Amino acid sequence: MTTTTTAAVTPPAATAPDGPGTSWAAVFALARFEARRLLTRLPVLVAFAVYTGWTVWRTRTSFEGFPALQDADRATQTAPLLVGLAVLLCANQAVLRSRRYDTERHFAVLVLPPWRRTVAHLLSLLPAVLLVAVCVGGQFGWEALKPGAIGNGSPGELLVGPLSVLLLGAFGVLLARLFASAFAAPLLLVVLVFLAMFSTAPREGDATRWLMPVVGEYGSRSLPSELLGRPAAWHALYLAGLALSAALVAVLVSGEGFGPAGGRGVRGRFLGNRSVHAGLAGAVALTLLGAVMQTGGVSAQTEKARTRYSTVPQELQKCVERDGTSYCAFPEWTPRTGDWAEVVDRVRSLAGDAVRDRSLVVRQRVEARYGLSGDAAMTPLAGPDEVSVGTRWGGNRVPEFAVAVAGVLVTGREARVGAMCDGRLVTVMWLALAGRPDPLSDLSGIRLDDSTSGSAVVVSETEPLYMTAAHTELVRELLDLPREEAGAKVRANWAGLTSPEVTTDRTAELLGLDAPEEADECLE
Repeated sequence: MTTTTTAAVTPPAATAPDGPGTSWAAVFALARFEARRLLTRLPVLVAFAVYTGWTVWRTRTSFEGFPALQDADRATQTAPLLVGLAVLLCANQAVLRSRRYDTERHFAVLVLPPWRRTVAHLLSLLPAVLLVAVCVGGQFGWEALKPGAIGNGSPGELLVGPLSVLLLGAFGVLLARLFASAFAAPLLLVVLVFLAMFSTAPREGDATRWLMPVVGEYGSRSLPSELLGRPAAWHALYLAGLALSAALVAVLVSGEGFGPAGGRGVRGRFLGNRSVHAGLAGAVALTLLGAVMQTGGVSAQTEKARTRYSTVPQELQKCVERDGTSYCAFPEWTPRTGDWAEVVDRVRSLAGDAVRDRSLVVRQRVEARYGLSGDAAMTPLAGPDEVSVGTRWGGNRVPEFAVAVAGVLVTGREARVGAMCDGRLVTVMWLALAGRPDPLSDLSGIRLDDSTSGSAVVVSETEPLYMTAAHTELVRELLDLPREEAGAKVRANWAGLTSPEVTTDRTAELLGLDAPEEADECLE
């Protein structure tokens, strides 16, 4: 009797069926690989270098060292678009790499179907987006740490830069799945740059402007935070929904995304299909919600507040007294009253004894009825010894305010300063500039043509002043004298120098200067 023994053959342990966990591990591995490649691509490296270099160079002196944070957050939005365009191009090329090198057919033997590869490319965008978010946070933090910073920033405004990069990157991936041509993305970049260069910026009342990634609004004045009227949170939601929609459409159009290689069995495939469709429906709903809510225009409540701030600022301000002068500021600007006081004290110290102890009221004012981009001049204050000060500070705003203070000390009322075109203007300009470190530079900065000779218009928060060529000549001569010598002459002849009947020639005579050779003709 023969006994047959059958040996059991154990299959190699190395081959195991690939499950969903293995597939997603491969997705994340591919995402890490593509993220490293994306961040080291030359266009992305150049874009980040230009972006960070421009940001550092600009932020050193931005807002003259006195930023309003409700303006500083919007200043972080435009520059990231350069990074976004580079990410769009490089992400598009990364998706098309297998077609360019004719390796697409080799992916059929891998664990990753096309839709999972698309997900990996979309995930590879996140490090670039996070890096932009760090740069935006650093830029805004730098502004917030400046000693002259005031106001409040908006998280919604700060999210615009990173979300714009995410949107452009997702659109690059979608473009690669829709068009196999490598020329589609460069052609799109040319179109986008062309539109950015030659399109007309929409105005505040145009609701369609909020459909763009970045909506910049800048004016010569800063508005209090509650007057901005910008739907920053809704716009951030709109950008996030649009980016997510583009990403999910890219997954859906990935060819075999939910075909035989995309899932395990018919039921698994249809479940996956329904999940992505449901996600896309939710993303589109978020996009539409943000789009509708952000295009509603400035609310009636904000319009009413703008009018109130512009017409009756005294009802909204807090006043503090320093050395007999009251400084009335909007709540966000109260830390700046000390800077105003330094200018008032400097100008007052050079004035004659008759006005040196005069009590002034420095009132902050803003013209907000025309929105963020409005540049309308403010009406001068009619009350005695009242001086207007704006919401911007630093740079030329300091000597401009000094001129306003000197004008009120000389004439008594701000409403009279703009119409002044006699010898008193020499005294006003000397009072404003003599105590400054570089008077001639300040004289150039506050004149409309940046000149220090001839006639010119002097910029003001209210009505501008007009300096004739004779005024300019005498001011320069007076500034060339030692300050104590010039100050003694001004104080000794204060009554004559501040008389409404004083002529420019008489001013030169009182100050012991040569009669001006230049013309002394005022504008009608």
